[in-house]
Amino acid sequence: MSKVLIAGGGAAGMMAAVAAAENGGEVTLFEKNEKPGKKLFITGKGRCNITNAADIEDFFPSVVSNPKFLYSAFYSFTNEQVIRLFERLGVKVKTERGGRVFPVSDHSSDVIQALRKEMERLGVKINLNTEVTELLTEKDPPKRTVKGIRLASGREVSGDAVIVATGGISYPSTGSTGDGYRFARKCGHKVTDLSPALVPMEVKEWYAGELMGLSLRNIGIQITDGKKKLYQDSGEMLFTHYGVTGPVILSASSIVGKRLKEKELTLHIDLKPALTEEKLDRRVLREFEINHNRQFKNAVDSLFPAKLRPVIVDLSGIPEDKKVHEITKEERLRFVRLIKDFSMTLTGLRGYNEAIITKGGVSVREIDPGTMGSKLVKGLYFAGEVLDLDAVTGGYNLQIAWSTGYLAGINAGSPV
Repeated sequence: MSKVLIAGGGAAGMMAAVAAAENGGEVTLFEKNEKPGKKLFITGKGRCNITNAADIEDFFPSVVSNPKFLYSAFYSFTNEQVIRLFERLGVKVKTERGGRVFPVSDHSSDVIQALRKEMERLGVKINLNTEVTELLTEKDPPKRTVKGIRLASGREVSGDAVIVATGGISYPSTGSTGDGYRFARKCGHKVTDLSPALVPMEVKEWYAGELMGLSLRNIGIQITDGKKKLYQDSGEMLFTHYGVTGPVILSASSIVGKRLKEKELTLHIDLKPALTEEKLDRRVLREFEINHNRQFKNAVDSLFPAKLRPVIVDLSGIPEDKKVHEITKEERLRFVRLIKDFSMTLTGLRGYNEAIITKGGVSVREIDPGTMGSKLVKGLYFAGEVLDLDAVTGGYNLQIAWSTGYLAGINAGSPV
């Protein structure tokens, strides 16, 4: 029986524990917080977007960093298997817009509780309020071998395999403080450049603050660097006091974040993506005909949410008190173009405190994709966000955690 030690009780760590125990391992999990799954608890706004219902082959285009590395993991433990596992554990699920899969209860606590009960059923020893501070290794030609861990108390615990599932450095209040990167570096592993990902972005223009709290649904966005298109998507976004957030913005941040560190970019919002410019012009013309004797500011009520109207009116260049029948064709067409291209300047990313995940991590070039085992240290495995793997929103990042955790668990738990 293989003695498996797991550092980190998040999504990847708990799944690794379940898989290792099912595969015959004697498993002990160490979590620095007072309860497991602390970050998992707040994912999906507390609803826990477990995975996505798309075909598994369609997951790879949604992975931003190192998608090819995940072939073995994704196919070893697919989204369908994740769903079946949770339903077997009593967590019924539902599929929402974009294939996002959630618990029917909308409570992430149900997911955490199901995993904890399954770990307990399988005999996993769960040590809470217990911080791992060091990996213990020794030279064992032809490469180093892991021998156990050292805890903050100074106690050493021996083991045949160690799985590092400590997460990244996003939402550090949940315990994600970069411990795994330190462990990896000390063992000779490379850690790639780190940055916040799936994170809100800051905007230069005054009107972002004016629109704080406004949610726009069914809009299209493009992000450009001059004339070059860097990102395009459609969906939902939200204005904040500093800029923009919401699903399409968060996903965009993972694609354009590196470029945004170097220079400002332009966010183009199509407020009516279902209409061509010509069709939108006809729609606006109908509104103008109905309201031909009203002031411009009072004639566009049906086109925009109340909070957005004064901003659009101001940016249109048409005097707000101008009578609609006095608006020229040129002014109307300029107004139409504004609706199709409501633009603002992106100036930067928010910090790790607001980032859903960390971009970068332990280099996957030094990890066996078929086992999640270290190529440098025998008996050492990595799983989840600590690795240089990330994806856009929609349940894909949790699937990475489940799949890599599972693969690490079944291999670490194999009899020695």
